[in-house]
Amino acid sequence: MAQVPQTFFDALAVRTWCGLALETLGRAREEIDAINVYPVADGDTGTNLYLTVESAVAAVEAVFAGHATGSGPEGPTLADATRAMAHGALIGARGNSGTILAQLLRGMSQVLAEGGTPQAVGESAHADGRGLRLALRHAADSARRAVAHPVEGTVLTVASAAADAADAACGAEGDCGTVARAAYEGARAALAATPGQLPVLERAGVVDAGGRGLVAVLGALVETFTGERPREAAATVTAGALRVGAGPAGAVVSEAGVPGALAAGDPGGPGVPRARVVPGQADGSASGGLAGPAEGSQGLYADARGPHARVEAAEGPVPAVGAPSGECADGAAAADVDGPAFEVIYLLEAEDPAVERLRERLDALGDSLVVVGGDGLWNVHVHVDDAGAAVEAGIEAGRPYRIRITHFGAGDVHTTGAERPPRERAQRAVVAVVPGEGLAGLYTEAGATPVLARPGEPPASGELVQAVRRAHAREVVLLPNDAELRHTAAAAAEQARTEGIRVALIPTRSAVQGIAALAVHEPERRFDEDVVSMTSAAGATRYAEVTVAERQAWTMAGICQAGDVLGLIDGDVAVIGSDVTATAETVLDRMLASGGEMVTLVLGDEAPGTIAEHLEGRVREGYLAVDTVVYRGGRQGAVLLIGVE
Repeated sequence: MAQVPQTFFDALAVRTWCGLALETLGRAREEIDAINVYPVADGDTGTNLYLTVESAVAAVEAVFAGHATGSGPEGPTLADATRAMAHGALIGARGNSGTILAQLLRGMSQVLAEGGTPQAVGESAHADGRGLRLALRHAADSARRAVAHPVEGTVLTVASAAADAADAACGAEGDCGTVARAAYEGARAALAATPGQLPVLERAGVVDAGGRGLVAVLGALVETFTGERPREAAATVTAGALRVGAGPAGAVVSEAGVPGALAAGDPGGPGVPRARVVPGQADGSASGGLAGPAEGSQGLYADARGPHARVEAAEGPVPAVGAPSGECADGAAAADVDGPAFEVIYLLEAEDPAVERLRERLDALGDSLVVVGGDGLWNVHVHVDDAGAAVEAGIEAGRPYRIRITHFGAGDVHTTGAERPPRERAQRAVVAVVPGEGLAGLYTEAGATPVLARPGEPPASGELVQAVRRAHAREVVLLPNDAELRHTAAAAAEQARTEGIRVALIPTRSAVQGIAALAVHEPERRFDEDVVSMTSAAGATRYAEVTVAERQAWTMAGICQAGDVLGLIDGDVAVIGSDVTATAETVLDRMLASGGEMVTLVLGDEAPGTIAEHLEGRVREGYLAVDTVVYRGGRQGAVLLIGVE
């Protein structure tokens, strides 16, 4: 990632900022997870922010890659980059803080690229300090409007303080670096004050986790324009507090009775106490009988129209040490706690009036309501007791998808103050990336943990790692089902291995190869034998897809025009036609010319209604002893997927 200090905010600055923000959150993720006590102490704020920014980075990189393969010398504009950043964050937003961060980035994009305010800089090639100030102000205001009941002492307070400080920056009309540094210092000061605004933070001796994450993102903005990494913000600020936060690396404890602040990753100085890390024991608990590392919120994306949305329990950090027995981190007695049991998140395609009605309905159902987005696509986050009602409200408003339901659960450590017995790990599991809701259901029924990849929205490595954790097994077989996801899956597998999980990556390049591998999967076999068998089955399956060209392009079969039907065999265009059924028949004939015993057809939503019957008849009449199986894939991008074993 190039790191060249610059004065103006252009597309390259957006790219650099996103990359630096991801690196910074990667360094701070465990610390932020450990101090997460509000609104729910589920120990995943840092992870959620990281995954949200990772999705934004992927979208920005895709825009740059698209321009690199084009014919023109021009790269993406500021508008292109900021819109991609905002869209990527929106579709990848995780948790309460991640959803708010997505709205902050969207608010900036509306000024920098879309003319979201009367003073917006519009479609300029770059923005100066004035444009950045306007963007930060609009971001803070739009994020506050997106939250049903804003609470001070949270990321909203930190965002507003950053905008206020940027507005007050002197002589910064043309200098983005000066504005960014002022915003960072304002946010940092506001973060240090959050324990005085939220009693739950003061009792725990920590700052707001979401605000800490935003300060990290703003620090990356400073580094983008100045080339200098600012000193990181303090995580614990309250004198006399003894705070245990269970993060993936163990419990972070501030020194009791010593005034001062901990600056994570900072070498410290006079009067600044260092944190002690209480290592986890072999059984997963911290020394002294304290609860060990949290695994974070768990859940499964699924489509509202199917029965495959799975609910799993979330585990979180223990409350502040020293709290009376039976009290939560917010000081309420466990017996009196009556907070919502579920976190519900989904993307929603809906019009503005329907979303306003949805806000009112969800606000009556629960709390922590955040609805962000616009232009027909929204990200909805709410804590409720009736998860089904929250999803039904989304169905009435429009089309919800990527539904994720997390059960906070009565009896979890963050609601009772008691250590939750660890859930027994399965011996082996399969995690697979699938391109449509129908296949997600099929893989789930076969015992796999699916990760839904919608068209143009490939999962990030962090999402695959989360799925591996969610599978909760000692051994995991990972099926990327896409050649372009091979490196992403490899990074996820490597990360999971560092956490003690044995992971085997089978380089499946299509969902039909994954189906073949899953068909021979036998958890009772030795791990190596099972992996070899699944790899052989996938490798013996030729794959093809039928899709529609979006633009003119050179292919292995000649030049195609926008709207042409393309038949790809093993990743290369082999047939260019004008009719979906005829093209599919040609592709199938070419594949079966070299033999085969089983044909798998996965139909997308755009497939003609009679295509399955036509192709089944073609196989039955022209190829003896060849069986055909048909599945519905839903919105999978391709019109048709074909596998031949």
